[in-house]
Amino acid sequence: MRSIVYGENGPASVLRLIEREPDQPGAGQVRVRIVVSGVNPTDWKSRAGSTATASGETVPGQDGAGVIDAVGPGVEGLAVGDRVWTFMSAHAGPRSGTSQDLTVLPADRVRPLPDGVGFDVGASLGVPALTAHRALTVSEGWPTRLAPGSLAGATVLVAGGAGAVGHAAIQLARWAGATVIATVSGPEKAALARAAGAHQVVDYREDGAAERIRAIAPDGVDTIVEVAIAHNAALDAAVLTRAGTIAIYAANPGDELRVDIRALMGLNARLQFVLLYSVPPAALAAGADDVVAAIAALPVGEEAGLPLHRYPLEQTAAAHEAVEHGAVGKVLIDVSAG
Repeated sequence: MRSIVYGENGPASVLRLIEREPDQPGAGQVRVRIVVSGVNPTDWKSRAGSTATASGETVPGQDGAGVIDAVGPGVEGLAVGDRVWTFMSAHAGPRSGTSQDLTVLPADRVRPLPDGVGFDVGASLGVPALTAHRALTVSEGWPTRLAPGSLAGATVLVAGGAGAVGHAAIQLARWAGATVIATVSGPEKAALARAAGAHQVVDYREDGAAERIRAIAPDGVDTIVEVAIAHNAALDAAVLTRAGTIAIYAANPGDELRVDIRALMGLNARLQFVLLYSVPPAALAAGADDVVAAIAALPVGEEAGLPLHRYPLEQTAAAHEAVEHGAVGKVLIDVSAG
């Protein structure tokens, strides 16, 4: 079978295609034939060495979708032939990433992909959708699970509404009944955020952004799903409601956070940092289950606010570079026929 691997950290050029024998699933594991693999910023950051150190031959790819082709002892509820999506795959082991034909994963790292839902959707869930779910369920006084109506009465601000996590946060929040405001950096990204389902969109670069958000939500927003807290801290403090939450899921190298402590203290605000790899297992599993329940409301493609950029497995390095250079939308790798 074909695998993309890297043996040392570095630029995308360290990625290489090899042929190797497939692994066999052990107890509690399944083997998935990957049809489509999703690429996230965490993939190139791990490869580059900013978040993980390579140990031996490492296969990148946290997210993917495909078909189970083998099941190990003790696995219940999953069978050969089941269509599934995977999450935190590379995190399960150095040879478990989705940038390969077959990957062996713990059964709890896969969830069913319902009939009629394409592999592109499945490969686009994982990191973005689970991060968004976590960000939407950490606010005090609001439900820790998402379902239709669970966020009724809430107002959610999604910073960076045209990004993959922002896209998932808009879709999940709207599915759960919240009023959704998105901030973006221009008209093209505004169109994507609206296509994803945002009720209102504000260009944060224009003067008066806080006033426009306050005009939409006079009492302030309940939760902010924040991609760039180092740049948006003042805006967030200006629009957050009392006892509101800023859920921070991203940072760039060298970012430092400076906040108006008295302003946030006066609001009894919560700054909640979100890193998927340290989310408690029970919360992670609940998030995956909720994403399955919401999956019909999570379409992808430009018409749904998330343009797709496709690469064959042999061009995984180019796919990594596209994400590293800020491709707008979702970068996918076509691994095998569906």
